[in-house]
Amino acid sequence: MTRSFGAPGTGLSRREFLTATGATGLSALAGCSSKAINAPTAAAGGPNEAQTSSDLPYTSPPTVVNVDEQGGSVTMGTQPARHAVHPLDSMGGPVEFPRVWAWQADDNDPSVPGPILRTTEGNDMEVTLDNTNGRRPHTIHFHGVTKTWKNDGVPTSTGVQVPAGEKHTYEIPANVPGTHLYHCHFQTHRHIDMGMYGIFRVDPEGYEPADREYFMTIKDWDSRIPKKWAGEADFTFDTASRNPDVFTVNGKSAPRTLHPEQGSPIIVDKGDLVRIHLVNGGYMSHPMHIHNHRFQRVEKDGGIVPEAARHDIDVTNIAPAERHTIEFTADADPGIYLMHCHKVNHVMNGSFYPGGMLTGIVYRSVMDSDIFSQLMDYAGYEPN
Repeated sequence: MTRSFGAPGTGLSRREFLTATGATGLSALAGCSSKAINAPTAAAGGPNEAQTSSDLPYTSPPTVVNVDEQGGSVTMGTQPARHAVHPLDSMGGPVEFPRVWAWQADDNDPSVPGPILRTTEGNDMEVTLDNTNGRRPHTIHFHGVTKTWKNDGVPTSTGVQVPAGEKHTYEIPANVPGTHLYHCHFQTHRHIDMGMYGIFRVDPEGYEPADREYFMTIKDWDSRIPKKWAGEADFTFDTASRNPDVFTVNGKSAPRTLHPEQGSPIIVDKGDLVRIHLVNGGYMSHPMHIHNHRFQRVEKDGGIVPEAARHDIDVTNIAPAERHTIEFTADADPGIYLMHCHKVNHVMNGSFYPGGMLTGIVYRSVMDSDIFSQLMDYAGYEPN
């Protein structure tokens, strides 16, 4: 599946991005690749957990899967993989999870977070959980929509789980428009922390998209957990002693978050109406702040915020499993502005600041600047 440059959503095409950076920017970037350690793309095939971490494919960035265009059905495979959070040797890196349990939609690459499943109000979905390559049971639980008991995805209350080597199809009605969350609900505390979560978007009937529309999942991680499942950490897992030390936007930590292909920069043009669907896939609250732009929260957990209740803000605090859709007009002086969690220790890679849960709003008109070239150097972008 083709992915645009920028965060998942309506970013730029490759041609648009290269045109925006200009010859000067590209020539500057060409000499800055020595710091970059680009993660290989996900490999074909079906590795299992018996493999060593070095044999596993790397994840790819999450993509938007339009389930309507696939006749209302999607297959979600389970795939062990490696996950490069920040693969550079600078700014507190490298940060890598040697083993995650990723979702893989149809023939696309596995990703953490999982793919964004997008459909339209009134359209039912058939979601087949393919655990053929799995090593343990999994389920899929969808927040937000109202479904039948046996399709709730919780093994302890429905009796339905998908053992290793088997498949199961869930019937998921798109009867509550808005932005929602899905995740594995088998030993939830462990499986979400191994990467099994993603966004489920139901567009209302007559939906009017914004000029730019992006999806972002934020998450806190205890890096010992994926290391333990790769055999690289020796500790007894205890949720009560969980110690988050990695903080991500769409699975990446800054500066990798600014990478135009692997990361999630918010690319805009002056005057754009920008809509961002924010989802908290972790276990901690995160006050997300945008520099130099005032925004409004227009949806929360699938509910429309009445216009009379909307007001301009620059921070929205997102609790675990909450979904906030925010809107703003790109009316600032064209430049590069940060978007980040305002818990300062969440914007770090280990003891290095800045890093972590931070990305940026980038106006296309400044992509040919020296500072943008420098940011691409930090992010590890190599023009081909």
